[in-house]
Amino acid sequence: MPRIAKAREGAEPTSEGQRERQERILAAAARLGSEHELARVQMAEVAKDAGVAIGTLYRYFPSKTHLFVALLLNQLVRASDRLPRREPGTSPTQAICDALVVMTRRIVARPRLAAAMLVSNSTASAAAVPDSVEVDRHFHRMLFAQGGIDRPTDRDRDAVRLLSMVWFGLILVFLNGRASLEETEADILRACDLLLAHMNEAPPAARRR
Repeated sequence: MPRIAKAREGAEPTSEGQRERQERILAAAARLGSEHELARVQMAEVAKDAGVAIGTLYRYFPSKTHLFVALLLNQLVRASDRLPRREPGTSPTQAICDALVVMTRRIVARPRLAAAMLVSNSTASAAAVPDSVEVDRHFHRMLFAQGGIDRPTDRDRDAVRLLSMVWFGLILVFLNGRASLEETEADILRACDLLLAHMNEAPPAARRR
């Protein structure tokens, strides 16, 4: 389990050079996290692999938890841009479910990294690691976009919030070897059917594009 994150935010890059260094740090964390269990990933090794000083690493990411939660957010942002477009006539529930299946297959392709990111995110305090809150926000926005829902209702928000928690939990269950990929995808389908069925009803025109 990762060390409890320090109660301070990482610095935001303000120049192109700083953004490039931050990207190198995230890329290094992804490489090392793919090769080793989270407990064996050392911040000094991440800094060395990224070609930055250890102080620079800690400036942007005060702890390993900060680093791997930020990496999860980075991966989700990139994944959003690579998801297939919703086909005309596809229901919101089916479109969201299809996106989750695609996301599942991509994230579990590197199981050690997936575990490092998800365990870090699940143990992060929202007050100490603000990116953990942004992970949820971005994930919800991504699902609404896939479902073609511009103005979600309170019921939509509740359903997607619960679905996201179920999805992250199912991935961890798979990574822990307690379910096969086929079982995991089947459970994702069931969760979508149970939580999102109302989205297939005739919606108010104001909330759909």
